Amino acid sequence: MNRYTWRTFILEVVLIAFGALFMVPMFVLVAVALRDPNAVPGFLGFTWPLNFGNLVTAWVESKMGPSIINSIWITTVSVVLILAVSSIAAYTITRRTQYWSKGAFYLFLTGFLFPGQLALLPLYLTFAQLKLVGNPISIIVINVAGFLPFAIFLYSAFLRDLPRDYEEAALLDGAKPLRAFMSIVFPLLRPVSGTVAILAALAIWNDFLHPLLYLSGSSSRTAPLSVYAFVSEYSADWSLVFSALLASIFPILIAYFLMQRFIMKGFATGLKG
Repeated sequence: MNRYTWRTFILEVVLIAFGALFMVPMFVLVAVALRDPNAVPGFLGFTWPLNFGNLVTAWVESKMGPSIINSIWITTVSVVLILAVSSIAAYTITRRTQYWSKGAFYLFLTGFLFPGQLALLPLYLTFAQLKLVGNPISIIVINVAGFLPFAIFLYSAFLRDLPRDYEEAALLDGAKPLRAFMSIVFPLLRPVSGTVAILAALAIWNDFLHPLLYLSGSSSRTAPLSVYAFVSEYSADWSLVFSALLASIFPILIAYFLMQRFIMKGFATGLKG
């Protein structure tokens, strides 16, 4: 049993101080969003009583509801495809002993070497020829392709440490490889699947550049685009701007708090060794 020492106390104080420091921007965001323009700001800019009318005005004027629905749809479809494609690809790469499996793994990892900005112009021209500019499908394709290298890397690291006993027993009983993967292996991948899902969801939800290029001027704009349009319209009223920003991050913030334990568990168990 570990003893509680003064060093442990100092470490806890330091960690609490760093946690409070990182929470300051969130406090400022909420304080400005709920600020009453006629009241004198108090600690960290809070005013009493809080003005929740800013949230209502920002929600209606920025049309945040449809934008959040579009963001949820794009994020959900993208994450499901990322999990399906990357898990099956990593399973095939790690379980095959042919000479091409290691080459395929490193080929996927080359995706880390090239910044996505290099493909902006070719992708835009390609999607324009396919009549997909203004269509959320273009964003989904970019999201899935861009996140596959990282997802395959995580799944491969996890699968290399995963025992093969259960799936080999299923194969001996006559199950096909895909059936063995779906029934035996994939349920065991829940820790790393949670890690991939929440990291991909955060990146896709907060993505601004690709929706700006491919969805501007369409009715399928995402939540960050609604905040951007709202800023340009109410550039002087920061209470409304921050209210729109607060409304846009609320759904993904809830998802993160619900699934954050999978991130630490996935990294701890999936990247060991």
